[in-house]
Amino acid sequence: MSTKILVTGGAGYIGSHAVVELSQAGYQPIIVDNFNNSQESAVAGIESILGKKVPLYRIDCADAEALRSVFAAEPDIAGVIHFAAFKAVGESVQKPLAYYQNNLGSLLALLTVIGEFKVQSLVFSSSCTVYGIPDALPVTEATPTKKANSPYGATKQMAEDILTDVAAAGGPRTILLRYFNPIGAHESAKIGELPLGVPNNLVPFITQTAAGIREKLTVYGTDYDTPDGSCIRDYIHVVDLAKAHVVAVQRLLDAQPDAAQVETFNVGTGRGNTVLEVVHTFEEVSGQKLNVELGPRRPGDVPAIYADATKAATELGFETETTLADSLASAWKWQQALAKA
Repeated sequence: MSTKILVTGGAGYIGSHAVVELSQAGYQPIIVDNFNNSQESAVAGIESILGKKVPLYRIDCADAEALRSVFAAEPDIAGVIHFAAFKAVGESVQKPLAYYQNNLGSLLALLTVIGEFKVQSLVFSSSCTVYGIPDALPVTEATPTKKANSPYGATKQMAEDILTDVAAAGGPRTILLRYFNPIGAHESAKIGELPLGVPNNLVPFITQTAAGIREKLTVYGTDYDTPDGSCIRDYIHVVDLAKAHVVAVQRLLDAQPDAAQVETFNVGTGRGNTVLEVVHTFEEVSGQKLNVELGPRRPGDVPAIYADATKAATELGFETETTLADSLASAWKWQQALAKA
């Protein structure tokens, strides 16, 4: 029997890619998702890639009783990767209460239930937003966390504090993966980023504009202190990011009794690219000219952030493999596959 890993939000963008990588690494992923911000077609894509069914439970992670039923039905779950959360920075500024209720409520319910079932390994989907607006770049894991620039970022900061306190009190050993901006899609073009409604993230808005679904792409802010005035981010291919979760799971399962109860790793490329650089690179790899509008700054956006990825390389043995151009090409391939579906 392969080792069971519960993946909350496993039908989402990053979660679906992590499920594929876990399975291909020899684990048995179990998906929990309420499909609030994902679609069942992602599960079909996962199963098409893997050539087999994956256990799926359609429940809300904030429902502790429903979570208990999953653990009861799936004995011997060895670890959990917790992705399930609302994730749009801009939306969180408009709907802060929904973000605090969902992102923290689901985590508290999960911790309660895995405590009851004595699960000792947890990988948490954190974010570079915990750094707020950093004083210096690139950010390392030792960079002080400052006031978050959005309620979304605040939920990630609070979640990290909760997990640290719970681990110190005998809860699960935890790895906090602070990741940057995932982009791209699986090479098969069977799974990828699938936003419901108007995309909140840059790359799906780019690909939808190129496909004619959106009339234009608005670049929010052109007066930042960056080389071209647009925001800087660290764009990591989603498959690279998914592989980092597999490495983190293995580290937890192999941990010795005296290992640290909580570890934190940045997961990024270590390179920053401006929004306009991403736009121009996409135009080059796709051959599509985009209708770009330059707009005002957007509430909640941090001017610039990118990772120092040294710790992940030295301690996890993890490094990214995919270039920005290849990541954007995979996103365009995915958009074209969606058009044919």
